[in-house]
Amino acid sequence: MATGFYWDERCFWHAGGNYALTLPVGGLVQPQASGGLPESPETKRRLKNLMDVTGLSAELDQRSAPEADRESLERVHPAKYLDEFKAVSDAQGGEIGHHAPFGRGGYEIATLSAGLACAAVEAVATGNLDNAYALTRPPGHHCEPDSPMGFCLLANIAIAVEAALARGDVKRVVVLDWDVHHGNGTEKIFYDRDDVLTISLHQEGNYPPTTGAISDRGKGAGDGANINLPMYAGSGHTAYLHAMDRVVIPAIDAFKPDLIIVACGFDASMVDPLARMQATSATFAEMTQRIKDTAARLCDGRLVLVHEGGYSEAYVPFCGHATIATLAGSAIMATDPMLPSFNIRQPSPAFDAFLRQSIDDMAKTLGL
Repeated sequence: MATGFYWDERCFWHAGGNYALTLPVGGLVQPQASGGLPESPETKRRLKNLMDVTGLSAELDQRSAPEADRESLERVHPAKYLDEFKAVSDAQGGEIGHHAPFGRGGYEIATLSAGLACAAVEAVATGNLDNAYALTRPPGHHCEPDSPMGFCLLANIAIAVEAALARGDVKRVVVLDWDVHHGNGTEKIFYDRDDVLTISLHQEGNYPPTTGAISDRGKGAGDGANINLPMYAGSGHTAYLHAMDRVVIPAIDAFKPDLIIVACGFDASMVDPLARMQATSATFAEMTQRIKDTAARLCDGRLVLVHEGGYSEAYVPFCGHATIATLAGSAIMATDPMLPSFNIRQPSPAFDAFLRQSIDDMAKTLGL
């Protein structure tokens, strides 16, 4: 068996509207030279290009997948929403949510993105692959059942989880979200469930600005099965690793899942335009190793990473390469030319101690 890598050129063809970062162009907002949303194909394409150049791609089991079928979609999204999305997509494209535009044919690309996640989860859950990475686009963790938002049009991971549960491949799943933005969509979908533990590490008050509180723990049967860790802006390498060691891994150990899925955003990196964190390629590699070791200990290594955000065209490829090489246990590295400079710019010892203490305090609040 091997590490799977799910991708499809058609996902790079997803198009958004005429934006400058997250602001619609018009009035005093000028178009960007790069054009459109920061959620562009280039971060993903350049990651795949870097993997091809270093030879990492050749070590992976590369696959595509069919579009997620309607039955799979309707386990998460109501028919009314899917019908509206399809109709607007067939016409000329548009925007039916908050910061989630799409072009003509966007529905089919979004269902393909969900299909990549579904196929990766099925292959790992059934033992066809050791683990897998799905280079999905558009992303999914902000999409709520009837409301797209934050560049997300379908809830890719939730669709894949529900399919695996329906097939009986797994009974208990952890979704760990280390994208810098709160995984509000995934949280909402599983908020009253006790068979899916959702954990979100995110920059406090970033996006969405009103969700992701530590006090939001789930409800009903799901009480305690939702964990939010809103981290201070400026959190860097050691703070992220401390969060993994102090909160994430103990929570997963207690839950004892059959499968772990990571909503793998790279927008906590130091140079991301939509966040103010200070993670590096080494941070993502070490978080991946920790969660890989956890999966090996608890669920026979069943681990799937599904791509979410990350908007630095220059730096996402290095973060992604380090992550995927670690997932695959590969010796092929892409030397990060920015890492020495980013290491120097990590939080001062005093600020870092404060950040780690804040995580300890949140762990105690969470009962961990």
